[in-house]
Amino acid sequence: MYRIFVIEDDDAINRLLCMNLSIAGYEPIPAKDGLEALKMIQNGERFDVAIVDVMLPGIDGFHLMEPLKAHGIPVIYLTAKNDLESKLTGLTTGAEDYIVKPFEVMELLVRMEKVLARHCSGGIITIRDLTIHVDERVVFKGDQPILLKPLEFDLLLFFARNQNIALSREKILAEVWGMNFYGESRTIDIHVSQLRKKTGLPNRLYIQHYGYGRKFNGNSGQRSACGKCSGSIEWPDRRAVRILQL
Repeated sequence: MYRIFVIEDDDAINRLLCMNLSIAGYEPIPAKDGLEALKMIQNGERFDVAIVDVMLPGIDGFHLMEPLKAHGIPVIYLTAKNDLESKLTGLTTGAEDYIVKPFEVMELLVRMEKVLARHCSGGIITIRDLTIHVDERVVFKGDQPILLKPLEFDLLLFFARNQNIALSREKILAEVWGMNFYGESRTIDIHVSQLRKKTGLPNRLYIQHYGYGRKFNGNSGQRSACGKCSGSIEWPDRRAVRILQL
């Protein structure tokens, strides 16, 4: 499971981030000021990514960059400082991303996923009795290999990496097929049907219609050099998109 260092002095935002990260399958580790964060870094605690406010009491977020970098912890700044100079300072000193408040939790989770993918690629993902070997592009059910076509593997991996995130057809088609979405398509339904049969997850992998976007809700864990899951959110969806669930 990924450990996410949340360095934010605003108590409401800190709690909001930790709550959503927990729902998403991450392990959030909060710190309320720069000095507390620095002590935790120096104590050698392991973090897979740090979400850092800039305007912190004690030590500001920019001055935390060096100790974070020294311990190999990628940084995403999340701050109300939206002037160009601050953005350039954050990005040129080594931040992976710079997000300005107010922010959308969904966007933050997706951006964080990209950072984690860059720094913790590969590994092994487990979903119930399925084991996905990312680098080798093979899947096992128990100790038995499952033969998947390339697109089926890509789709299963995409779902595994995006549990607890409500995803539209446009997003799925763009990320897995690399194509724009025009009108209704049965492509996803067909591939999901094949994955159901091959993986033996008929009750965990399905499509539903909602007036509100729902979420992947797999009771799964991931094990790798860094574990992996994603966020949980509910939002009004004017098109009542179809949502898949592991």
